[in-house]
Amino acid sequence: MSLKIYNTISRKKEKFIPVQKGKVKMYVCGMTVYSDAHIGHARTYLAFDIIRRYLEYKGYKVTYVQNITDVDDKIIAAANEKGIDPLEYSRYFTERCLGDLDALGIRRADLYPKASENIKDMIEMIKKILENGYGYISDGDVYFSVEKFKGYGKLSKQRLEEMKAGARIEPTEKKRNPLDFALWKSAKPNEPSWDSPWGRGRPGWHIECSTMSSKYLGLPFDIHGGGMDLIFPHHENEIAQAEAATGKKFVNYWIHVGLLTVNKEKMSKSLGNIINVREVIRKWKPEVIRFFFASNHYRSPPDFNEKALENTESALKKIYRVKQDLENYCKEKHGAASSEKAFLEEVKRFKENFEKAMDDDFNTPKAIAEIFSFIKVVNKYLKNKAISSKAAEKAYSTLLQLGKILTLFQGEKLGEKIKEKLLKLAEKYEIKVETEGDIDKVIDELLKVREDARRNREWSKADTIRAELNELGIEIEDTKEGTKWRKVK
Repeated sequence: MSLKIYNTISRKKEKFIPVQKGKVKMYVCGMTVYSDAHIGHARTYLAFDIIRRYLEYKGYKVTYVQNITDVDDKIIAAANEKGIDPLEYSRYFTERCLGDLDALGIRRADLYPKASENIKDMIEMIKKILENGYGYISDGDVYFSVEKFKGYGKLSKQRLEEMKAGARIEPTEKKRNPLDFALWKSAKPNEPSWDSPWGRGRPGWHIECSTMSSKYLGLPFDIHGGGMDLIFPHHENEIAQAEAATGKKFVNYWIHVGLLTVNKEKMSKSLGNIINVREVIRKWKPEVIRFFFASNHYRSPPDFNEKALENTESALKKIYRVKQDLENYCKEKHGAASSEKAFLEEVKRFKENFEKAMDDDFNTPKAIAEIFSFIKVVNKYLKNKAISSKAAEKAYSTLLQLGKILTLFQGEKLGEKIKEKLLKLAEKYEIKVETEGDIDKVIDELLKVREDARRNREWSKADTIRAELNELGIEIEDTKEGTKWRKVK
């Protein structure tokens, strides 16, 4: 099955055919850096991280560009309030915002062009728009004339007449039509400004994305993405600007991410329910947050709430249990079994079904459902010891390969804090640690202490060790073959 993408501009799923064979050029609207990254940002950029990962899995070389809006009304207002230069203010929050996404485990784009560093290119695009008759100058400001661009409204599916009926003109506005939008704004006090043919000023918001995507990816490029709230007017205006300036098609596939709610309410500053990434990862592990978003289709509107995160954490534990069980089974060196062929067919089927789900407009919920179906199969075969260690290795590598597309399994080793706590437990139970890095041996030694306690009927001590390990995300299981442990966090 070939990859199909729901294209916002056509409102249907279309077969994905890249402009250049084997390569994908993708642009996603980035953050306006006036405060820390929030879970709405995480929702959007996790979705495109997964999309990028799956395209790479399919063999494409992906060039992923994400802009940084570092010149904006909100930035200027926040900087002036603190008495800081706006560009200095935005530089500080650029690093903080990108660091927030790093901490969440979202891969960085290949390039983060900043608005302030591409002013000359924006001026050149504005000049072309004016030369081609799509804009006008009004007292130092430059506007785009939407009536001149015949395709205006093709992304949002709005007719120009309907837009006009719903628009209002403020008496102080310099524009000819209420729908016209600013390409260049004349300089005002306490704002950053640059020289231009129309006097000192700064670019409008929309022009930066048209300019930088065209500059770094060429036209047309394959995928343009962002949140659904950007369809109109931002993305509609991007199309108008780029196509008016160049005469070329702007983008082939438009991908828009559904907006999340928090406890069934729209996330907004007025409601006071904006949750920053820094805040949420103090309580929940980054993988839980990522898996929660992956469990919802990118076009759906997920509801962010405690119960949903608790369910996500429980689901993750099931995946990690089978991952650890496969690891343990591989170590036990089981020989070939009669069910080998049937099991390998199940592994193959799992991979095919996962790919089929992702080929259907990146259907991550269906792909995750295939993981849980596979877990049931694996558990059955492992319980009956009906496969060889080699077959288990095949299942293990397949689970890891596909899981990583969904951003799972990023932290294969125990975290530093957990290591520190384990070493303290070793000290508490007088276990000699020769190599601090060999944490698996520390766990094995703790289990020996627990087994001795059980043998001596020191049930309280044995239960305490179990509880201490469980608190660190290490689950233990007593079997006929002895005590086994697995990492479930």
